Amino acid sequence: MKITCMIVEDEPASQDILKHYIADVPDLVLTHVCSHALNANDVLAKEPVQVMFLDVNMPKLSGINFYKSLQRPPLVIFTTAYPEYAIEGFEVDAVDYLVKPFPFERFLRAVNKLRDKLQAAAPPVSCNYIMLNADKKLYKVKHRDILVVEAFGDYVKIHLPGRVIIVHETMQSMQQQLPEQLFARVHKSFIIALDHFQYIDGNTVMVASRSIPIGQIYRSDFLKRIQRSL
Repeated sequence: MKITCMIVEDEPASQDILKHYIADVPDLVLTHVCSHALNANDVLAKEPVQVMFLDVNMPKLSGINFYKSLQRPPLVIFTTAYPEYAIEGFEVDAVDYLVKPFPFERFLRAVNKLRDKLQAAAPPVSCNYIMLNADKKLYKVKHRDILVVEAFGDYVKIHLPGRVIIVHETMQSMQQQLPEQLFARVHKSFIIALDHFQYIDGNTVMVASRSIPIGQIYRSDFLKRIQRSL
């Protein structure tokens, strides 16, 4: 399972350490590095992630107050040089709290906690459908019928044969609900069903006669998955 993450940290040296640590963990995908909370807020509005590595002490707005302000916050691992903030960090259900300077082993322990939390929230593998709230109805949609999931502002479009269901969800939430062996995130705005993909043409993939763009940060992992299935 790939885990999308971002760094929110105002110190360049701390940013570099986190970037190196993240690069050494194969299932972590770093999408953004932000120097302050306001920039991170803009990024999250356009492209949610599954976890933030968030510094507590930043200019203008502290990491904890920023996290509390989010309506749909991702999971969070706080980082700071001040251990006295740990209790407040765990009050917002943080995955972990890393006190600087922390070695790679301690970072990896936090990532393992993150994996456990994500797996606990994932739907049972034996389930072959998802339930979707739309139009004041609760739809049962089988995995095999889903062609494409597309970001649509604060909503997502679930493309099915002959119809589209629009639900108030995030791409991150949909990615967590859909089984990894059947679906692949190919772009910040698109998840495709692997059974329905037809061919790749440059930076696009054809799915059910529709051309879908392949994002740069998703391309390598997507191609590896396709090659493994050959």
